[in-house]
Amino acid sequence: MTFENSPYFKSYEHKKISLSFGDFYFLDHFLISELNEGIHLDWKKILEVIAEIKAHYGPNKKLAYISNRVNSYSIEPHLWINFNKEFGFIMASAIISYSEMNYINATLEKRFSTKSLKRCTSLEQAIEWVENLREFNQNKTLHLL
Repeated sequence: MTFENSPYFKSYEHKKISLSFGDFYFLDHFLISELNEGIHLDWKKILEVIAEIKAHYGPNKKLAYISNRVNSYSIEPHLWINFNKEFGFIMASAIISYSEMNYINATLEKRFSTKSLKRCTSLEQAIEWVENLREFNQNKTLHLL
């Protein structure tokens, strides 16, 4: 299910950024990507997204990333290593897989990620997981004390 066709689209404040290779939704403390069918996600495209993220959130915002894989595309799993070395603002990631093959690919990518990476089967599961991440709820806990 795409973010725009989900109940979350109207309940979460967001900004949509459309690039030549996919759509990105910037929410308060996480972002959702929905890449186009058949593209190959390479380092150049990642840098294009990073520029948009920094322009929107600023240089120091800590975020979670949800890859909503509603379309089939390719990515080099080792890019996770380069990404985590180069950019420290993504605290955790969720990959939503809608097929067994996508789930297997997500499992391979998980092996290359040095940060927490959750494999999910629905947008609901991914958003719930992100919303409950300890890193984002520490401030809520501190305010309650």
